[in-house]
Amino acid sequence: MKNLRIDGDRLWQSLMEMAAFGPGDKGGNRRLALSDEDKAGRDCFVRWCEAAGCTVTVDEMGNIFARRAGRNDALPPVAAGSHLDTQPHGGKFDGVYGVLAGLEVIRTLNDHGIETEAPIEVVVWTNEEGARFAPAMMGSGAFAGVLDLAETLARTDVDGATVGGELARIGYAGAAKCGDHPIGAFFEVHIEQGPILEREAKTIGVVSGAQGLRWIDVSLAGRDSHAGTTPMDARRDALLGAARMVEAINTAALAHAPDGVGTVGEMRVSPNSRNTIPGGVDFTIDLRHPQDGALTSMADQVRAACAKIAAELDLALDLREVSHIPALAFDEGCIVAVREAADGLGYEHRPIVSGAGHDACYVARVAPTGMVFIPCADGLSHNEEESAEPDDLAAGCNVLMHAMLSRAAPV
Repeated sequence: MKNLRIDGDRLWQSLMEMAAFGPGDKGGNRRLALSDEDKAGRDCFVRWCEAAGCTVTVDEMGNIFARRAGRNDALPPVAAGSHLDTQPHGGKFDGVYGVLAGLEVIRTLNDHGIETEAPIEVVVWTNEEGARFAPAMMGSGAFAGVLDLAETLARTDVDGATVGGELARIGYAGAAKCGDHPIGAFFEVHIEQGPILEREAKTIGVVSGAQGLRWIDVSLAGRDSHAGTTPMDARRDALLGAARMVEAINTAALAHAPDGVGTVGEMRVSPNSRNTIPGGVDFTIDLRHPQDGALTSMADQVRAACAKIAAELDLALDLREVSHIPALAFDEGCIVAVREAADGLGYEHRPIVSGAGHDACYVARVAPTGMVFIPCADGLSHNEEESAEPDDLAAGCNVLMHAMLSRAAPV
């Protein structure tokens, strides 16, 4: 069993075949959640799983569970998975690698006639990206009871289509009750989406947890006025205030280096006219840190700085926290399983904290969970140029397989 390896060529071929559904303009993918392209990818995955002898079920949120029976099918399954939906300009590996690596584990066990005590499952979680429907990690969030199912199914995209309606349209509004599916342990293998593993020439990241996150929406109100006739000392320039606040957010993140990060990723200026001083600005703040205390300190520093800037410029300020996800520690037993698998296979590895949210973060609330990271070129993701080496993809899948086998008890 120690010498067992997956078929890296087959894994790569599966990834390339899945990439044919919703190809992007620059070599990546555009497979938005519950689109026709997503349906095509899901249909292909189900065909592959059934060909591998799996029983496939779908729940109310469209989450797909493909089960390879164990000797004791009454035991909760040891599962692997991720998502098939992508960003509008997404890559070939984010999410889909975790799904197809799970399928490759099953194919390899079939090749070698290996039976496990507990069942093995591969899961596709619905709408992890949140690009078409907000929020992100929708399927796993509903499964874990973090998101209300009825409210989630009623969510709409920019054209008014609902999640529930689109699930029905593409044939993935399943009959199984969402969340009524025990999992004995869950593993997600993923590209790092950052530069650390590549920079340190490590093949495997043993993920200990995920950093905490706070999202804050900011509205600034000043006064629209003429750009040519209003003296500088008579202005209530909301955009000037926003610019100073962006700098303050950057300063707060740097004060919590190296782990703290702060980002303003979205901004709307009103009236957005060349010769009018902006009287209104709305923007978003994204703060992250792997320690909750430090994250709270960052948020407090940002709030205080924004209040000071608004007062100095005579601006009305509204700060609204729209999301707070505490820092997460994965299950110690699953972390050990990943680390021992990497050691046993001879891969260079290091502990690492996930800077991004993943379905595993919600699944961890209801089942023992671990993650495996592999390098991606330049740490680039959410980009059509996202890239990973076949050998690294195979290595991560090998670690996934041996970690799963340690929990599923091969017989």
